[in-house]
Amino acid sequence: MEKRIAMLATNGFEEVELSSPKEYLQQQGWKVEIVSPENGTIKSWAKTDWGKDYKVDQLLSTAKASDYDALVLPGGVLNPDKLRTNEASLHFIKDFFKTGKPVAAICHGPQILISADLVKGRKMTSYPSIKIDLINAGAEWHDQEVIVDRGLITSRNPDDLPAFNKKLVEQIKEGKQQQVE
Repeated sequence: MEKRIAMLATNGFEEVELSSPKEYLQQQGWKVEIVSPENGTIKSWAKTDWGKDYKVDQLLSTAKASDYDALVLPGGVLNPDKLRTNEASLHFIKDFFKTGKPVAAICHGPQILISADLVKGRKMTSYPSIKIDLINAGAEWHDQEVIVDRGLITSRNPDDLPAFNKKLVEQIKEGKQQQVE
């Protein structure tokens, strides 16, 4: 059964944190769309400098969580920082949680979930520099390559992508989870 996955990103996302899950999900025969507040293309960050441009498939202003089976939030420093102050982004993410669909965030991606007030009482991991932010927002933080808590998949950094991608596919195949609003 074909699935449709949204990847929410804007300029400054960590390239491999979008490209690796996207390719892995496409290998399952699923449709993966980059959703963004930006029109046209968005520019990646590749470790230490700007990377490739990626085509935006769906404008955030017209995207609906109900059209997708799961959501992926790539990290990078700039990407989550921009998205966490974008009300449309926060609303889009909250809709995935309300419907119990899997949500995955890697590296700095969980910062967006803090601003959406969705981390309290959840077991999570992230890039170490945002550990205290997650704890202060009520998350139970652990230093593990991947953690799944009621359909929320989190990982620390690009080194964790193989485990992150595998758990993401498992959760999408399982479908809806019991989520906390």
